[in-house]
Amino acid sequence: QVQLVESGGGLVQAGGSLRLSCAASERTFSTYDVGWFRQPPGKEREFVAAIHRSGALADYASSVKGRFTISRDNVKNTVLLQMHSLKPEDSAVYYCAATPNTYAVTPSLLSAYDYWGQGTQVTVSS
Repeated sequence: QVQLVESGGGLVQAGGSLRLSCAASERTFSTYDVGWFRQPPGKEREFVAAIHRSGALADYASSVKGRFTISRDNVKNTVLLQMHSLKPEDSAVYYCAATPNTYAVTPSLLSAYDYWGQGTQVTVSS
C-alpha cells in the first residue's frame, strides 16, 4: 500500500509560482499513475493534472493548461506539480493520488484513484 505525502504549498501573490511535491513510500511507485486534485473551500474536489506511470503522458484540466506542469521522477519516487501564473481561484487544498490500475487514458476521475495524500494548502492572494 503506497503512502503519499504532499509538500510545497503556501501563500503566494497572484502571478506567482509554486512547486508542489508528492513523495511516495512505495518502491514500485513507477507502476502507479498519479494525479493531482484540488478542493477549494466549500467546493468539490476537482481534477488538476495526471501523469502516466511511464512519465510519457500527461493530462491537464482546461483551467490550468499552459500554467501548470506535472512531472515525475521514478527514481526518487516523487511527482511534481509546477504552478505558474497563479490566480486567486487556484487557492485550494491540493492532493496527490495514485492508482496501480491500468486505464486506456491517464485517469481524471477521483474514483479511479486508490491512494490519497493528506493535502497541502495553496493560497493565492489578489
